[in-house]
Amino acid sequence: MTSAALRFSGQSFSFDFQRSSIPTRFDRFRILCNSSSPHSAAGADNSQSIKEESEAYPILLEKYANGTSKRYVVESDVQIRTILEDLLPESNVLQGQRIGNTDLYLSWIPKNVKDFILPAGFPDSVSDDYLEYILLLFPTNVTGWICHTLVTSSLLKAVGVGSFSGTSAAAAAAAIRWVAKDGIGAVGRLFIGGRFGNLFDNDPKQWRLYADFIGSTGSIFDLSTQLYPAHFLPLASLGNLAKAVGRGLRDPSFRVIQNHFAISGNLGEISAKEEVWEVAAELVGLALGILALDTPGISSSFPVLTSTWLGVRILHLWFRYLTLSVLRFNTINLKRARILVNSHVLSQIVPGIKECNRMENILVWENFLRPRITFGVPLEDMITGQKRGSEVRMLLKLYEEEKYFLVVNQLQTEFEVFVSFKEGATSLSVLRCVWQSYLLHQNWSKSDDVFAQLKLSLTELNNRFDGFLVQLEEAGWDTNLITLRVPQEITIQASHTV
Repeated sequence: MTSAALRFSGQSFSFDFQRSSIPTRFDRFRILCNSSSPHSAAGADNSQSIKEESEAYPILLEKYANGTSKRYVVESDVQIRTILEDLLPESNVLQGQRIGNTDLYLSWIPKNVKDFILPAGFPDSVSDDYLEYILLLFPTNVTGWICHTLVTSSLLKAVGVGSFSGTSAAAAAAAIRWVAKDGIGAVGRLFIGGRFGNLFDNDPKQWRLYADFIGSTGSIFDLSTQLYPAHFLPLASLGNLAKAVGRGLRDPSFRVIQNHFAISGNLGEISAKEEVWEVAAELVGLALGILALDTPGISSSFPVLTSTWLGVRILHLWFRYLTLSVLRFNTINLKRARILVNSHVLSQIVPGIKECNRMENILVWENFLRPRITFGVPLEDMITGQKRGSEVRMLLKLYEEEKYFLVVNQLQTEFEVFVSFKEGATSLSVLRCVWQSYLLHQNWSKSDDVFAQLKLSLTELNNRFDGFLVQLEEAGWDTNLITLRVPQEITIQASHTV
């Protein structure tokens, strides 16, 4: 979002606020209440009349992921009053979730920390034994890495580190440096798992390929340690950090892919057989790598070694791309939803599973797809006209039967759609707004009335969307496997409608 300021002004109120998806500092908003009469009694009467008027007009409550909320009160066609509310009580935040011992155990942990270390929707999104397992797994892994650190010094001493000094000090120092390198790399995995854990289910093919690209960057740092041995620790640490980030992307994506294969509930066997193939490939690769190092000119010449690595790495990335391209997911993520919707809007045809997966572009980031659809947009960014109060009323009426609000961004030359979801929105709601976005993109005219075009697109949506779902099922898609994530950063609750 670009930084901009909107100002609502009316007879008695003036509002200045900064555009932001989630307000974290309340001093960015300013509410000025001015009395139109110098007498206190008149001011009180005026406040009372405003209060009574606001109760009769539409009220929207915009809730943010950090627990704060903003209330929009439409007072006239050109005037909207905003009321910022502090963090909701714990009982309200947890409303609709499973209340029990789990919430009592974790009530002292800040919400941001919970979101970082636990899956979205916890505890409703996991089984009852998840938390107990994770809490016991943590000390298990701690003790395992302590053992790894102690054993590393013995391994380094066995290969000659510290043998010339006659003591174990050199081996211990080398072990500390080596383990420090691993520790810095582990920070990358911690960040990826905590910050981007909700991305892998939606597009595992893309993230698995990105993991190899990032891992390749880490290998470049490793190669450069031969040129700059005095900077071994920072270079090796950066290399390990990049490879750890890649591993953090790789492992969750790979688990989703394995789960896709296990159509008979045989995930354990699928994983075991995958391990067989991986170990066999590892043995062959190690043998060929040793043979290459024994080849005259490769190990003794750094340019030749680097060129050989680069050629093999490019071949590896190409094979990875081909491997992921043959996957045929029957779930509908955002990329596949775009392909399906675009085909249906243009030609009334829905591609099958194999064809749609073949058309899916693994490399392209979602933000670069067109038309551009921005989810989770604050209401203040969606209303840009002079009569903001009137616009809110029209939006409420237009989308009374939908679980979202959708407008076309009038401030950009390129076509862009803003979407904000209501409470209770589902993956099907996301699919509906994607369908409406593509219809608008195909028929949009800047010279025509904006709300008339929105109304027409909703009419077409209601007339044709059910047929679209029928065609999806006829093409082999399971409409129960729509994995379109509803953004939870911002949700809107309509308290009153018109």
